Amino acid sequence: MTKIAIILGSTRPGRNGEAVAKWALDIAKQRGTAEYELLDLLDYELPHLDEPLPAAMGQYAQAHTKRWAEKIAEFDGYVFVTAEYNHAIPGPLKNAIDFLGAEWNNKAAGFVGYGSVGAVRAVEQLRLVLSNLQVAHVTSQVALSLFTDFENMSTFKPAEMHTGYLNTTLDQVEAWSKAMATLRNA
Repeated sequence: MTKIAIILGSTRPGRNGEAVAKWALDIAKQRGTAEYELLDLLDYELPHLDEPLPAAMGQYAQAHTKRWAEKIAEFDGYVFVTAEYNHAIPGPLKNAIDFLGAEWNNKAAGFVGYGSVGAVRAVEQLRLVLSNLQVAHVTSQVALSLFTDFENMSTFKPAEMHTGYLNTTLDQVEAWSKAMATLRNA
């Protein structure tokens, strides 16, 4: 079965992303069409990039990098749950991506963003970064507003329409993950 990680990209205290990621995971698991797992960057305790060689070489020296690489390599695709800080992705998410190279290649990705304007600028930035890593990103995405999908900008209460957007995103990520497997297996 296709295996997809939902990656929670914020490690900020009091982050809204945890509720968003759990919502996405709950909906994804109900589908029964792929195996989904939540990866919280807090659980991996990655320091600022501390590998002596570029990730493209695949020669990781640090135990935390090897653990992260092993986990990321397990998946056929990813759904990134990202906040938008200063028109960009959270630093810990970019750092986690930068630690690895080939583990990301020829896989698919979708996006669930949250912020004042649905994290659309952060998602666009992620698309650029992931393109360089040969990750095929799908068109559909979920854009959650702090003003309309969170009570007091902190309690997650998504509009019903977002469930449909998420399912469309998951449909695309699952399909592209299966298609990209042919490249990885060639």
